[in-house]
Amino acid sequence: MRTDVNVAAIVLAAGLGSRFGDALKPLAPFRGEAMVRHVCRAALASKARPVLVVIGHRGAEVAGALEGLDVRLVESPDYAQGLSRSLQAGFAALPADASGALILLADMPLVEATTLDALIAAFARAPVAPAVVPVHEGRRGNPALLSRALTPEIMRLTGDHGAGGLLRGRAGVVEVEAGSGGIFVDADTPGDLAGLG
Repeated sequence: MRTDVNVAAIVLAAGLGSRFGDALKPLAPFRGEAMVRHVCRAALASKARPVLVVIGHRGAEVAGALEGLDVRLVESPDYAQGLSRSLQAGFAALPADASGALILLADMPLVEATTLDALIAAFARAPVAPAVVPVHEGRRGNPALLSRALTPEIMRLTGDHGAGGLLRGRAGVVEVEAGSGGIFVDADTPGDLAGLG
C-alpha cells in the first residue's frame, strides 16, 4: 500500500436543484442542519484533505451555511450549464499533490466518513486505478473517488453529466463494499428529504 496518496474531497453544491422547487436544495434542513453541512461534516471526518465545496447558484447563502467548517469554497461561474461545469471547477482547484478526489453530492446527507475512508484505503492499494466506487448488494453508488489521471476526460464533459459515463464498462475501476444503502440515498425533491427522517 502506498502511503503518499493524497485524496481531496469535492462537494458539488452549485446546481439549480430545479426539482426542489423554490427552496435552495443544499440548505434544506435535515436533522437540524443544512443538507450540505452534513455532507461536509462527513468529508471532514474522513482522511480526505482539503475539502473543496463548489458553489454557484445562490453561492453566498451556501457559503453562509458552511461557516465555521474547515472547507475551501470554489466558484463555478458556469454552474447553470450543468453538473459537468461544477465537476470541472472542482478538479481545476485541486492542489498539486492530490492524486485523486472524492466526489460528493450536496443532496446525499447519509454519506458516512467510514465509507469515504474505505474508498481512500482502496485507492492507496491500487493507485493506478482510474476510480474507486462504493457498492452495496451488487449496485454501484456515490460518492466515487476519481483519479487525477481522469482530468483530461473530465474537462471534456458537457451538460448535466458527471463522471458516471466515464466509468461504465471501464477496466480497472475498483469496487468497495459500503456496508449500507446510504450510497444510494439522495434528496432530489422535498418529498425525498422528508422520507429520510
